[in-house]
Amino acid sequence: MKNPSIHKTLILSLFFLFANDYIYGQSLKYMIAGTGQINSYNNSGIISAPAIGQPYYGQNSNYPGHIPSYKDNGDGTITDNVTGLIWEKTTDKNGDGIINYYDKYTYSEALAGASSSRTGGYTDWRLPSIKEIYSLIMYYGAESNPTATTQGNSVPFIDTDYFSFGYGDISSSLHGASSNERLIDAQYATSTIYVSTTMNGSPTMFGVNFADGRIKGYPSNNQKKYYVLYVRGNSEYGKNNFQDNGNGTITDNASGLMWMQNDNGFAILWEDALSYAENFSFAGFTDWRLPDVKELQSILDYSRSPSTTNSAAINPIFNCTQITNEAGVKDYPFYMSSTTFSSQTPTDGKNACYVSFGRAMGYMSSFGGWIDVHGAGAQRSDPKTGNPADYPFGHGPQGDAIRIYNYVRLVRNINAATTIKKDEYGSSTVPDGFILHQNYPNPFNPVTVIGYSLPKEDQVTLKVLDSLGREITTLVNEFKHPGIYSIQFSSKELNMTSGVYFYQLRAGDIINTKKMILTK
Repeated sequence: MKNPSIHKTLILSLFFLFANDYIYGQSLKYMIAGTGQINSYNNSGIISAPAIGQPYYGQNSNYPGHIPSYKDNGDGTITDNVTGLIWEKTTDKNGDGIINYYDKYTYSEALAGASSSRTGGYTDWRLPSIKEIYSLIMYYGAESNPTATTQGNSVPFIDTDYFSFGYGDISSSLHGASSNERLIDAQYATSTIYVSTTMNGSPTMFGVNFADGRIKGYPSNNQKKYYVLYVRGNSEYGKNNFQDNGNGTITDNASGLMWMQNDNGFAILWEDALSYAENFSFAGFTDWRLPDVKELQSILDYSRSPSTTNSAAINPIFNCTQITNEAGVKDYPFYMSSTTFSSQTPTDGKNACYVSFGRAMGYMSSFGGWIDVHGAGAQRSDPKTGNPADYPFGHGPQGDAIRIYNYVRLVRNINAATTIKKDEYGSSTVPDGFILHQNYPNPFNPVTVIGYSLPKEDQVTLKVLDSLGREITTLVNEFKHPGIYSIQFSSKELNMTSGVYFYQLRAGDIINTKKMILTK
């Protein structure tokens, strides 16, 4: 490559992120798709992608993970090429071509409906677990204002190129339905029941809201209705296989991730968490990083909670710092992720996603003050900077606790690769053929992601060319095992002007070229 710093950034990112698709000679059953977050952020908005050693380096955009990849099967089903899960394409349950309140199910209807679903001609559909449906969340989304009546600049947190999506049905009351829905009411039901309760005793299901980008606890007593996407395939997805390495690290052989057994022991700001992770060395490894929010959610144990097991919602093989929560009760922390959360527009960068391994506290005056409003296992967001004292009664309709300073548990990728194995459904973690994906975003400035899939091992080169076919830089030049790969490309230090460029992938005798557009 022509620029050593770009070479180091790209090769390190590729090495750390994509070499661990397979471990110990076995295919990974719990491969976690990336969040889709390509934008880089500071504490307020979008910035140019930071390089190693610069402020804000180590965020989600620097470590994009396994590039999300789907296949529309043409029969009302969508295959996730990363996770091996097969999904229904739409929540339009009554088949009228409109997604609205009349397509929603009560919780008992959602559970019962899986066995009668015949989408795509299959009979083995199931209501997804919270880990399964969270695999679909995309953090290029931006939440709707809770009081909005139009979409505005908000963006759904799901890939609408593949999945049909509907916001909450604010017009349903005009048709005689007693929904009282808001635009933001796009909660999806799951099979995961909270082992404790929320709202001072309410039975609770964990659900994902693809309009506001969060996991919360919702009533499971049939007083509320939800959108439903059924799933099939890869019944091992979401099941951890932890191994205590005896050196303060824990390996999840299901996902190919290695975790710190201990957290950092104190609450810090998001920017400081990124710096802490990037400068951390332990157990002979220097490639620790702050996990993205989907990686962090992957180690939640939804069979545990402070109220029922007197522990954090995580396997006891891990150690969690004990805290005192807003109600003065023994509890466990919120853990910070590298993923930015955007509100109302994707350019907003003021908040960071966290996962609650203790109670998800909120201030509800109708219940006497601070209570567990969303459950241990919720995922919400906090401002990246500020003073928690400015939020004595939390924030939002449920008075969500605003801590700003949160805890950190670091992760790294395990670097091993072997061959691909298919599961009992015939699904694999790569498509059957050689594929060069369209870069995204496109047009881009200055960063984009290029993905490709290999059905067999081969020598691979990936180059960026100008409009006349002249080489600008080489991104990859090495032997690769079968798998799904992606690499982040930055034009920032290559003196590239606005215009049309090409990227060319060569694997053995096969050559594929695609066009991309740089705008400045």
